[in-house]
Amino acid sequence: MNDGGGRPWAEPETYRTLLESTRAIPWKIDWASMRFAYIGPQIEPLLGWSPQSWATVQDWAERIHADDRERVVSFCVAQSQAGVDHEADYRALTAAGDYVWIRDVVHVVRDADGAVEALVGFMFDISERKRTEEHVLRLQAELEVLSYTDALTGLANRRRFDAVMAQAWAQAARTQERLALAMFDIDDFKPYNDAYGHLQGDACLKQVAGLLAAAVTAPDALLARFGGEEFALVLPRTDADGARAIVEDCRARLAVARIVHPHSRTGGILTMSAGIGSAVPAWDAPWLAFVETVDGRLYRAKDAGRNRVVGEP
Repeated sequence: MNDGGGRPWAEPETYRTLLESTRAIPWKIDWASMRFAYIGPQIEPLLGWSPQSWATVQDWAERIHADDRERVVSFCVAQSQAGVDHEADYRALTAAGDYVWIRDVVHVVRDADGAVEALVGFMFDISERKRTEEHVLRLQAELEVLSYTDALTGLANRRRFDAVMAQAWAQAARTQERLALAMFDIDDFKPYNDAYGHLQGDACLKQVAGLLAAAVTAPDALLARFGGEEFALVLPRTDADGARAIVEDCRARLAVARIVHPHSRTGGILTMSAGIGSAVPAWDAPWLAFVETVDGRLYRAKDAGRNRVVGEP
């Protein structure tokens, strides 16, 4: 081993004691033979493998998790050949068959002519750090899901609808495929709330959301609560007839449920109106204009007496 400047580095007992008293695991690999010249005894308490079992770089590679191995080995070899100091995180196999997260910090040692002579470095146990990072990532993912979810119905919220609609519109413009949109609104919902109270109104919205969701089976469709008692359904690769069939199924499910609504102007049970549209988007056409068009059809259905669907002219 040398000090990085080509000068021999002796390993007196003082240095060895310092190295072996740290939680970091020191090691050295001879570049020509690709054999371990040294690995600290701390390796055994951490991974269960004795220092004597670390003979070659093959032993190191074989004890890397299969999902990490190619990435880590390729990266470390390339960086070492280039003479670049580097770090790598990976899961290391223990003698008991478990895995521990390791960070390898590698320094490339050169001889007087600048050729790579050895690799020296330290292994650090970063399992606790990784667990903390994974926990934070899970929390972030959960928060992101919550930020896109309507708290009452569990459907996508308006924010999620806007994001998906913009993406689906752009995708349909690229592929020149049809994109359908349906907008639903519960008829006379304000009188329902006034008659039964907001808690019962919330329960009604949840029930309707469940009925709508049961009718939407396409994996790439998005059903969202658009606002209040209004819902929106994005249907990629769907024409007007396909959209109408799904909307009529939704209305039929609501009719079968026979949710009592004595103040409804459509027959004593809860009903809903809908507007639908289907388009092959032009590159320069705004998706918000399409939403406004379909929403306008919904309100035409309302004006025409409710409990009906208005599609393309």
